[in-house]
Amino acid sequence: MGVVRTPTGHAGVDALLERLADADHLTADGHVEVYEDVHRGLREALTALDAPPVPGPYENRS
Repeated sequence: MGVVRTPTGHAGVDALLERLADADHLTADGHVEVYEDVHRGLREALTALDAPPVPGPYENRS
């Protein structure tokens, strides 16, 4: 469709947004799979933002 995608700076999110271009080459009934895949990936990226940080190898010393 020629929609310009501005990079977000987050490689995972940018890859998902690029995946939307796959729908351009499919019939309408094929769009659902692409949209659901992208939606799932974006939800996972947002959920990861709420996860507590994983301590580094030397941050648990007593």
